[in-house]
Amino acid sequence: MLIMDIVVTLEHRFDRTPDGAVWTQTAFAHQFWKRYLEVFDRVRVVARVREVPLIPVGSKRADGERVSFAAVPYYVGPWQYLQRSRQVKRAAQNAVGMNDAVILRVGSTIANCVQPLLDKTGHPYAVEVVADPYDVFASGSIKHPLRPLFRWFFPRQLQHQCARACAAAYVTKQALQQRYPCANYSVGISDVELPDWAIASQPRPQIQEVRTWNLIFVGTLAQLYKAPDVLIDAVAICVREGLDIKLTLIGDGKHRTELEAQVRALGLGKRVSFLGVLPAGDAVRHQLDRADLFILPSHQEGLPRAMVEAMGRSLPVIGSTVGGIPELLPPEDMVPPGDATALARKIQEVLTNPERMALMSARNLEKAKEYTDEILHEKRIAFYQYVREQTELWLRQARG
Repeated sequence: MLIMDIVVTLEHRFDRTPDGAVWTQTAFAHQFWKRYLEVFDRVRVVARVREVPLIPVGSKRADGERVSFAAVPYYVGPWQYLQRSRQVKRAAQNAVGMNDAVILRVGSTIANCVQPLLDKTGHPYAVEVVADPYDVFASGSIKHPLRPLFRWFFPRQLQHQCARACAAAYVTKQALQQRYPCANYSVGISDVELPDWAIASQPRPQIQEVRTWNLIFVGTLAQLYKAPDVLIDAVAICVREGLDIKLTLIGDGKHRTELEAQVRALGLGKRVSFLGVLPAGDAVRHQLDRADLFILPSHQEGLPRAMVEAMGRSLPVIGSTVGGIPELLPPEDMVPPGDATALARKIQEVLTNPERMALMSARNLEKAKEYTDEILHEKRIAFYQYVREQTELWLRQARG
């Protein structure tokens, strides 16, 4: 059998120490890439890599046996990208060889750099659709003067990529498929990694005593996609109306400073805690287990990994009505995006009904079991195998 590498593009940012090792502070550690190695011989990751003198605290190794990185020049945000776009495009395209299979994790700026080359040569590629740019650039999600233009352009580009792809894997069962259809092989496969041992053994019992309620949010603060600002406003409304609650936010990014200022301005300094980035796994699960209610009022989502993990810990969950969240939660556990008042009412509604919280816990735990590795593994491998077969077919035809 032909030796075949898989090239995967993605938007995640990595760090590289002077010894050449590549590190991640959150997702996409070496364990993640092993799923591709069940079908392909090696993995080459095309992503932004920042040079650092020391291993960042809490990081995990991302490269390793049969997994390498093709680094593109590091940038953050549209303006830095525009300044380095020529170098980024050159590095991304140079990472793809004729004999490689290619998967573009989209929507993605780096994928957008690679895709024109693939179109020009006829090289087949697959897409893993993990986000919806139409929602990413919705009002309130991102602060940028060109946001309306981005919201017009990038969804159309993603529609083209999906239509052109030889295969598409979506993190949702229906939501992303409807907006960005693929004419060829397509499948809904969450990219959540939920091992059996990460699933709670039983639902949470009904809480009877009066207590301080602990809310938790897990998500990036690099942009406001996840709407932590809306959540903080909702907490302020709840506190003003007499609800005894505290909020813990896990995640970091450039908006943390302004969110901390928002907390101070609302007089919530003793009620809201920012923990920054925590290592994926036990550290996050420990915080989930201490919480009473998980809230993710996002402006945009694919299928939120953090929400599935919270459900796996049998947490009651409130989410917004965007992306794949309606595939996880019933209508009564969701609110419209961007509506702090509606979110506050929903928080009050849930926390003042212990019986409902117990029912939410049980329902969420059962739903999370649909996203265990064992259930998703077969679909994932079939998708990779199809991508390999289509690439091999193209190579045979190209060589005559």
